[in-house]
Amino acid sequence: MKNDLPERLFQFAVKSVKFMRFLPVEPEFNNIRYQLSKSATSSGANYEEAQAGSSKADFIFKTEICLREMRESNYWYRIAEATINFKGIGKDELNHLLKESSELKNILGSIIVKSKANLLKK
Repeated sequence: MKNDLPERLFQFAVKSVKFMRFLPVEPEFNNIRYQLSKSATSSGANYEEAQAGSSKADFIFKTEICLREMRESNYWYRIAEATINFKGIGKDELNHLLKESSELKNILGSIIVKSKANLLKK
């Protein structure tokens, strides 16, 4: 079975960067843009790093960072949804990214739980 998670995380980061074009230019949205640009791209980068972990514990630690970053991305998308009146493609993209961040949180959380259980078996 092919692991498509690295590609999903990569696409999430790319779509997140493109989505930032839909954020209003007013100064109060600069923090959302800044935080989202960091957290949405960091999750995939950290997962890439986790793939080369020096041990199973290192893999788990780095994957936990991915999960924290994805949770933060989901939070900023919820803030955007609650504060910005998106229309058309911006709204469609927001809905997609909200759904994808929730799914990715669940996948990353499941990987961590299973990896910790496997680590304890040894």
